[in-house]
Amino acid sequence: MADETPDQGIPTPEGAHDLIETDYEIGQDNIEAKIGPFGLDIHNPVFLISGLSIVAFVAYALAAPTQAAEFFGWLRPALTSTFDWFFLSAANIFVLVCLLLIVTPYGNVRLGGVDATPDYSYLGWFAMLFAAGMGIGLMFFGVLEPAYYFATPWGDEPLGTVRPFDEEGNLIAANVEEARRMALAATSYHWALHPWAIYAVVALALALFSYNKGLPLTIRSAFYPIFGDRVWGWWGHVIDTLAVFATLFGLATSLGFGAQQANAGLEYIYGVPNNVTVQVILIVAITAVALVSVVRGLDGGVKVLSEFNMGLALLLLLFVLFAAGAVPILTEFVSGLGAYFQEVVPLSNPFGREDDGYRQGWTAFYWAWWISWSPFVGMFIARVSRGRSVREFIICVLIIPSLVCVLWMAVFGGAAINDMIANGNDSAVKANVIDNYVPELSLFAMLETLPLAAITSTIGIVLVIVFFVTSSDSGSLVIDTITAGGKVDAPVPQRVFWCTFEGLVAIALLIGGGLGALQAMVISTGLPFTVILLAICFAIFKGLQSELAEVRSARGAAPAE
Repeated sequence: MADETPDQGIPTPEGAHDLIETDYEIGQDNIEAKIGPFGLDIHNPVFLISGLSIVAFVAYALAAPTQAAEFFGWLRPALTSTFDWFFLSAANIFVLVCLLLIVTPYGNVRLGGVDATPDYSYLGWFAMLFAAGMGIGLMFFGVLEPAYYFATPWGDEPLGTVRPFDEEGNLIAANVEEARRMALAATSYHWALHPWAIYAVVALALALFSYNKGLPLTIRSAFYPIFGDRVWGWWGHVIDTLAVFATLFGLATSLGFGAQQANAGLEYIYGVPNNVTVQVILIVAITAVALVSVVRGLDGGVKVLSEFNMGLALLLLLFVLFAAGAVPILTEFVSGLGAYFQEVVPLSNPFGREDDGYRQGWTAFYWAWWISWSPFVGMFIARVSRGRSVREFIICVLIIPSLVCVLWMAVFGGAAINDMIANGNDSAVKANVIDNYVPELSLFAMLETLPLAAITSTIGIVLVIVFFVTSSDSGSLVIDTITAGGKVDAPVPQRVFWCTFEGLVAIALLIGGGLGALQAMVISTGLPFTVILLAICFAIFKGLQSELAEVRSARGAAPAE
């Protein structure tokens, strides 16, 4: 393993490399102080602006919840109906950039230098990828989305596909297969190449400019090819502050989903009241557990919990697969994958469509959510991906997780769709997803149709809670790195601060409008950050050009012109 740069915790490049020459030193703008026994090492002004803004937001939402709810209720549809084309177009660009990096010589560049070796095994790496990148989302939407697209009666049919039920809830047999095919394709579209391409772009930029170029592990570093040394001034302050806001509200949305789903499951199985008060108690309790993980650090906290949750998630996946019928489910996986590749271009088209409910209500929200998560997931992936080649990195971050997500949706969504087909108006899934839209109960309604429902539902609650913990812990680590000027070994009390306020923001949003407020804030922060991600794509190619020359030189070939 490479030596670490003093006071940074960032390894120096191994082998031939092309460091960016700059007078900036990591942490030079930081304020170091000691409050009692606690030390602080915070970036001025990124920490101060973002920290005070978040505190003010929480105070407003808690002090005026009715006014906040009205504002958030207006904000979400206003943004998705106006900027849906922009979100869809940007996501398409991110996918094309990633595919281009796989097939061009840029893929030969190794993150961390020509001689760098990976810090983590494939198993540990994949576990941390999934736990941070998709955990709570898969649990919340794994049943909800395929079941909803299959039978929605509210005009949200993807691409205007046929409905399998008439107005009285009677099955229309001739429409079943087409509705099933489109439901799996439309769900896969939201969980496969596009979201992982968003994560990959941010992660690659962070890893490249930190491990290969010697710059701080912050979003602003990726803009050095564009702004030069001006990136250490107010241009960079604005970029990093936007990254903090996007990350915090993206995380808060996921934590809010997790709290609602865990509460719904506890009510469904054990009769615990399902209300905001219980959800607030859950957030407080789980945030306390996350604080313990924060104190233990990356290897002792997130890594251990991620591997535990991956094992538990695999067990639940296999149980549902075999209990619901492995052969038909796997057949649906293959057909769903084929349908995804057939429909991905029409689903990605941002113009001339009439399925506004799906495109604006679902896709635009999803892309804003993934983009808001991208600083968090991207930096976390960068932290654990040193030593991988760009091609290996993109393939593993983009294609393999996409296949696993499609499999997850085919298994859980396929079981739910089969229940609706077999039981019609008596289906528990149909009752909670279509007849009465209670999205947080969708998973438990599906598990109720299988053996050992109480046990598997309890496992589902545990998975949601642990994914909650790993997301909060990882997010705290990432936000702290940004607000510490790129230092990856800043004092623990700062991570405790951010972990605490992630929980408080989730609480404030739940009180100030519930699910709609969560979605509104993630879209409003995802919108400006989309512009930043598009600029990062350009910076990646600029940074890889010089690195590719070093790779060719190390192999004994002439450097590229």
